[in-house]
Amino acid sequence: MSVAITETIQALQVVLQTVPVGTNLALLQLLWSILNGSFLPSRGAIFPSLQLSGFTASESRRSWRAMRYGIWRIDDLLLSWRKHVHDQGKWTPHRYDGYRPLAVDITAFWRPRLGGKVGQFFHCLANRLLAGVGFALVAEVGQVDGQRLPLLRKIIRAQPREQNPDSLKAVVLSWVGRNLAADEVLIHDAGAHISDMQAAGIPRYVIRMAKNCTLRRNFLPPYRGGRPREYGQYVRPLPRQRQGKHIPATKPDGETTFCFQGRTVRVHYWHDLVLSTHKVADKQETCTIFVFFDPLYQEPWLLATNVDLSPETAFRLYLDRWPVEQIPLVTKQLLGLRRQFVFAPESCQRLPELALLAANILTHLAAMLPPMPTGFWDQHPKKQPAGCAGSWPGQLFPKKPLLPSNFGKSGRLPTICRRVWRRIGDENGILDLFSGLLVAI
Repeated sequence: MSVAITETIQALQVVLQTVPVGTNLALLQLLWSILNGSFLPSRGAIFPSLQLSGFTASESRRSWRAMRYGIWRIDDLLLSWRKHVHDQGKWTPHRYDGYRPLAVDITAFWRPRLGGKVGQFFHCLANRLLAGVGFALVAEVGQVDGQRLPLLRKIIRAQPREQNPDSLKAVVLSWVGRNLAADEVLIHDAGAHISDMQAAGIPRYVIRMAKNCTLRRNFLPPYRGGRPREYGQYVRPLPRQRQGKHIPATKPDGETTFCFQGRTVRVHYWHDLVLSTHKVADKQETCTIFVFFDPLYQEPWLLATNVDLSPETAFRLYLDRWPVEQIPLVTKQLLGLRRQFVFAPESCQRLPELALLAANILTHLAAMLPPMPTGFWDQHPKKQPAGCAGSWPGQLFPKKPLLPSNFGKSGRLPTICRRVWRRIGDENGILDLFSGLLVAI
């Protein structure tokens, strides 16, 4: 048995250790089929992928029933997986000036022909809303041997009655606002606004802003007669064109530079800003806007934060938002779960959750295990999920894996009262009377 197979089975054992006996073995076989790439040739079908992994028809049915009807929760599996990663000691979280990034992302598994209550989410390639099952991912960001990796903390389903990006974003921001640690900073892309952070009560955040964003000062301009003003002056970080008229950018409060990976990044910043709809008040929540002019990118970055951070710290924190997008990318493209042939409402939620967890397990195994060549032509293999996923068709499940005693088929419990066939009329002697008459005849 190879090192990759042994480490994979051991990781799955740890993840499923809290699952009841019988269900844990069936889920282990299903996760094995996901990890070895069997869902790619089966195009997202469960039974063909299990058959490609070498499981019999009865084992495939047990795995499907465990996924659909089994007593397990994805939160318990994530807790076991996180504990296993921390106990190994190879993954270390990133920390910048005492703050750890907590990345948030919203993804969807597209189901255009799925009936029932399906949400509508924006598809960047189609440039319109499509039917799909939405999920919100919350992940910590760290590294293993210098390779940046996410560690899943929470998978949040879209609400059945309101499956749309706005309601899902409100739910995940509300959860983060309640569970954000004292040394963590929420990192979000341009899909969220400062108003969303303030409505959810996020204590610390770094988010990306639109290029045409506009805010206000939190103090009144000089009085020049007339009705006293209630709003501060507008602040436009970047110039823009509106109806053929050029609107210049507001002069920044300060400018600075820093060196990052051998290139010089210029920064403009503005302090103590409020939303454009807010009046000047002492108790208003203020924020800071950073504009980064990085020579690596054609357009500047706009970041907003309510934490007293240096420009370089805010820049590094936001760079750690990209690893959370690796989880759905590996799930859909590398493992083949972008298409799914399940139609029950609970199955449409559970199978993507298992797939997202399997993608996170695969990325960590690829970083922790030694590089494995994909073939004889691969003279200089690198640590990547594709090298750890196995070859296609998938690796067969070992007939005698090193499983503990609590992994096995669940035996049927004996009935409390034994079933006994009772003859009709046996309690009052009527049957004996008729039997005597039959013998006499």
